[in-house]
Amino acid sequence: MLHLTMPQAALAFLVLITPICAWVVYTDLKYMKIRNNAVYALLAIFAVAGPFLLPLDVYAWRWVNALAIFALGYILNQIANFGAGDAKFAAAAAPYFATNSDHISLMVMLLTAFLLAAFTAHRIARAIPALRALAPDWVSWTRKDFPMGLALVGTLWAYLLIIALAN
Repeated sequence: MLHLTMPQAALAFLVLITPICAWVVYTDLKYMKIRNNAVYALLAIFAVAGPFLLPLDVYAWRWVNALAIFALGYILNQIANFGAGDAKFAAAAAPYFATNSDHISLMVMLLTAFLLAAFTAHRIARAIPALRALAPDWVSWTRKDFPMGLALVGTLWAYLLIIALAN
């Protein structure tokens, strides 16, 4: 254990997950799929780096977040047409979030904001022919459903950034 503060741990996680987050955004826009390898990589980073960056009791309890969100995502996938990749990514991202009430409120606000912003930005972008022409083979331009990975990645990334910048 490195005895880091929460902002330092959040910054370390942020640096480690950023390439995976970029990959998830790209694959969700292009293929409307969040690859299992991205989910495994996100979990592996938490599994390997977590014991060094967080107190061991905090690290251990954060795995409960992953299990709870995986169960919720499975149910939503079955009854509400929530994407399986989205559910798996959300479960893999869950351990990065603290569970005290202030952090849960922050996460809910961020998720709400990113859902609205990502949906609006994606729908506007796909309505502009010049933007669609930049990536004409993206499946997300023509699908009725929405690449939710944009909002999920934005929420995770922004949460860690806010915690990293906290004093």
